[in-house]
Amino acid sequence: MKVATLRSDAQTRLEAVRQPAQAMIEIDHVSQRFQTSGRQSHLALSDINLSIEDGAFVSILGPSGCGKSTLLYIVGGFVKPTEGSVKVKGKAITGPGPDRGPVFQEFALFPWKNVLGNVMYGMLQQGMKKSEAEARGRKLLEMVGLKGYEKFYPKELSGGMKQRVAIARTLAYDPSVLLMDEPFGALDAHTRTRLQNDLLDIWDTQRKTVLFVTHSVEEAVYLSDKVIVMSRSPGTIKEIIDIDLQRPRKRADLLLDARFQKYIVDIEKMIDDGQEAH
Repeated sequence: MKVATLRSDAQTRLEAVRQPAQAMIEIDHVSQRFQTSGRQSHLALSDINLSIEDGAFVSILGPSGCGKSTLLYIVGGFVKPTEGSVKVKGKAITGPGPDRGPVFQEFALFPWKNVLGNVMYGMLQQGMKKSEAEARGRKLLEMVGLKGYEKFYPKELSGGMKQRVAIARTLAYDPSVLLMDEPFGALDAHTRTRLQNDLLDIWDTQRKTVLFVTHSVEEAVYLSDKVIVMSRSPGTIKEIIDIDLQRPRKRADLLLDARFQKYIVDIEKMIDDGQEAH
């Protein structure tokens, strides 16, 4: 007869600390080629290797055409890499899935559905009961500051409000990863700042893993744990910068913080390397 070995809670906790946490996203030697309209081969991404921890907020920066969005679409399963592989939670990506929630610059809301209907759509498609979907939808709309707008239609909303609906709709099916491609790029400066703050509040509460593409160095530094700086086309990883700024973050405080300013200046120099785009 085998005797089971009893383990103390302290031993279990100690071993858990010793074991490295599994990466949420693993990008392994990913390259991407496209055929141009002239039937020429264009190398958009070259040998990308990146590991992103569970719960991390990571931004991708780089010159136009460096493949930032392409990399995001590959992680989302919308584009299959020419070479290499991507895993989420240790499983290879073969296409889009509910574990990855996209939020793009285009709001892509259903114009014939009201705000609550847009947020409920994905949950109903997954088989959730209507009453449960409605309750969760209302809770999420309150979280993103749209309580009282449940019956409004997209045409009746401002750009910032539409993006709030898009974020709530994505959060509704509880993805492990948020894939955000310049979600605030089309908004005015004031609305953009408000939504950045809202996103940080949501992230601080839910601790989703966020992969965030932006052209704004200040936005990337303000939001992120890490900033990935990419080179000009073909896109490669030029630098990975750990952003060592205390959380929770307040913009008014950071604007007076010399470290915040130095991150911005240093990253700007990395991107603006004086080379002309191909």
